[in-house]
Amino acid sequence: MNDKDIVQLFFERSQQAVTELSQKYGKLCFHIALNILKCNEDAEECENDTYLKTWNSIPPNEPICLRAYVSRIVRNLALSQYRYNHRQMRDSHLQVYLSELQDCIPASQDVEASADDTVNSAIQAFLSTLDLSTRALFIQRYFYMESISILSKKFRIKESNVSTKLNRTRLKLKQYLEREGITL
Repeated sequence: MNDKDIVQLFFERSQQAVTELSQKYGKLCFHIALNILKCNEDAEECENDTYLKTWNSIPPNEPICLRAYVSRIVRNLALSQYRYNHRQMRDSHLQVYLSELQDCIPASQDVEASADDTVNSAIQAFLSTLDLSTRALFIQRYFYMESISILSKKFRIKESNVSTKLNRTRLKLKQYLEREGITL
């Protein structure tokens, strides 16, 4: 079933919408949540919460890209769960991802909180300037929280090349944001 049909089922408030969403994007939701939480049970819970949150948000929202819409919901839920699980711990695997971006994204206590509409729009515009491979690499690292070793295997390049490419992309992002007048 295509995304438009699934969204239409949500608008009709049909229970089949959740079933179709689960069949089409369940593995993706679980994968995103597992990358962040590193716990099967928590990832499954996030996946299920994603279906509920999607049910409650469509309508009134009508996503243009259902995959991106659901990915964002599960990612935000997983990050919230992660913060809840690790609120007292400072050495976390997510700190690695966020610390890599701290020089590129405007200063704030929380990278997620600092990503307002202006910054989001600028980052999206920047990503559209990248070649498809670099954009995919960047998104999978910083949105889907994939490890360097997994990215190395997926893109069939050495881990050092992945790190170098990501570093160069972060530097370009920083320069782009500065040119756009976004204070770092």
